[in-house]
Amino acid sequence: MKPIQFYTIKSSGGLVAEISNLGAKITKLLVANRKGEVKDIVLGFRTAEEWRTKETYFNAICGRVANRIKEGVFELDGETYHLPVNNGPNSLHGGIEGFNAKIWDVTAQSAYEITLHYHSKDGEEGYPGNVDVWVTYTATKDNTLRIHYEAKTDAPTLVAMTNHAYFNLAGEGSGRVDDHVLQVFADKFTPFDENTCPTGEIREVTGTPMDLREPVRLGERMKDPFFKPWRGIDNNWCLCDGDAPKELRHAATLQADGRTMECWTTMKGLQVYTGNWIEQNEGKSGTMYDIQHAVCLEAQNWPDSIHHDDFPNVILRPGEKLDEVTEYRFL
Repeated sequence: MKPIQFYTIKSSGGLVAEISNLGAKITKLLVANRKGEVKDIVLGFRTAEEWRTKETYFNAICGRVANRIKEGVFELDGETYHLPVNNGPNSLHGGIEGFNAKIWDVTAQSAYEITLHYHSKDGEEGYPGNVDVWVTYTATKDNTLRIHYEAKTDAPTLVAMTNHAYFNLAGEGSGRVDDHVLQVFADKFTPFDENTCPTGEIREVTGTPMDLREPVRLGERMKDPFFKPWRGIDNNWCLCDGDAPKELRHAATLQADGRTMECWTTMKGLQVYTGNWIEQNEGKSGTMYDIQHAVCLEAQNWPDSIHHDDFPNVILRPGEKLDEVTEYRFL
């Protein structure tokens, strides 16, 4: 196995990010608050071995397909493909060893930017086609961490990536995210079934606990019985219709401890996850992590899109190029 390595990029505005070739993970993200106090705001570990074996989705690129594919099966151009099932009856985040578990190659690096590449072979985790993916992290001068996703294939396949950063704006190791204030700029969401896969319905958020169009304190909203069976929020918001043109949209704003983070993305969905299944592990600052010690704003396409015609397209064909951007802007 190639060695696990860590690389640092910095913006002239003060943002510092550490990126690993393991899963193209964000292993540190140093951001100042309004008082100038700098803290690392993503959960994580001290050693390469811990990054490899503990909480393997922490801050990683997930793919080929992020989120769930119902029953781990899909049909494409008349062929049926079976994927590893690793989340109840579903395939989650690319399968048993998705992009999050792979060692990527660094193909370009500067003081403020790094590009990582991974070649996913035909048949890997059950997916057809040889796929090349590139992820570029840029620390911009206005204190934005920009993530640029690109992919090409030699055969029809599915590709829909995300970054699974576990944010705690009060600093990793500071405990629960109850005091975080979240606003999601979406009018609709996708209800899910008993196995957390979309039913196919697209529902208005009005009159439901999914209405986050005004800022809400997470500690209060997570207690709503609507979310209780899954111990917190783990839901998809529709940022636009499935066939809407691609553009950079303001998806959400998260605030805590004098830090404001805006999530902007060209992707059409936002999965908000409040760390409901974080295992008790000692984090990089020596404190114990536990459930709801982080919130993830996973900009992505909608879950199980391949099974719903009016959901965003996740099919990539030869001659096409996947090209998506997500930005985490710190104000």
